[in-house]
Amino acid sequence: MKVQRIRGPDNKESWIVLGDDFHPVREISLYTTYLVSLERSPNTIQSYARSLKLFWEFLTHEGLLWNEITLEKIADFIVWLRRPDPGVISIQPKEAKRTEGTINNILSADYGYYDFQPRLVKVHDLKGFEAKVFRGRRYKPFLHHVIKGKSVQSRLLRLKEPKKKPLTLTQEEVEKLVNACKRYRDKFLLCLMYQTGMRVGQALGLRHSDIHSWDNEIIIVPRTNNANKVRAKTRESYKLHVHKDLMALYSEYLLREYPEDLDSDYVFINIWDGKVGHPMNQRLVNRLFERLGKKTGIKAHPHMLRHTHATELLRSGWDAAYVQRRLGHADPQTTINTYIHLSDEDLKLVYQEYLEVRDREG
Repeated sequence: MKVQRIRGPDNKESWIVLGDDFHPVREISLYTTYLVSLERSPNTIQSYARSLKLFWEFLTHEGLLWNEITLEKIADFIVWLRRPDPGVISIQPKEAKRTEGTINNILSADYGYYDFQPRLVKVHDLKGFEAKVFRGRRYKPFLHHVIKGKSVQSRLLRLKEPKKKPLTLTQEEVEKLVNACKRYRDKFLLCLMYQTGMRVGQALGLRHSDIHSWDNEIIIVPRTNNANKVRAKTRESYKLHVHKDLMALYSEYLLREYPEDLDSDYVFINIWDGKVGHPMNQRLVNRLFERLGKKTGIKAHPHMLRHTHATELLRSGWDAAYVQRRLGHADPQTTINTYIHLSDEDLKLVYQEYLEVRDREG
């Protein structure tokens, strides 16, 4: 089986799964078309298509149809995903082929597929979900009064993932990466993501009209028609306040490197590589970070700058609700779960501050 990129009549990019006969798997194609209609990003659709391809390979291996799945078979699917060498029994322990987080992402895509099926047909004997009733619990979730006494769907099978801290950079490492950039464009891109916490897709989708240099403000505008296929990953526009030094770097980039005769509204464009004048894509940004890594010895990827910005804000005393708004998270719990990570050094510093305050007041 194979995951194949396609482009529809409206020029929208999507992904399908081809069977061993090289024909599209119809059931999966209906679902990916549905995701396109919901304006999910091409990257999201590709991820779902890859997950469903794995699931269909498992079904083929087990001789099952998609609507014959049971809870026991979902458990077998998890084992199948983790097995390093399918069909081989090893007497020596081996590392699982996929991590818990990867398997949970695959299951999430497959559960989404089954969530979609009742819109088309009645699904019989699907035991991958369990109806639970919220009652008699101390903890009351947000809007619990709306679901009180009502059944809600809960996914029965989900692996427990080890808690991982997001990878961050020190200020010295960020400075080394920025100083290693030869171009003002690249310096501005790194500083922009570090000082605002922007996702790389948001940065590459910026237009000049989004940057209000006179007010030191940048507007994040969600667009679905970017020529470089990037997405802002947010449904609402929001405003970011930035330092005047960042705006000065933007001006240097425009004055020194941005082609005067170029009629483009994109901020980050190809000037020395790729199709000159076209907006940069994420592949070129990844190549930039690879070059900087070889030059500085610092292994970094674009999203680490976002993690670093959020972590620095929280450590400086920002309330999580403010950080949530600045990062563009829809749910403050996402910010808390992702970035509230304390190291031993953090705890030591806070305890020292507590002792100093206690001694002064005592």
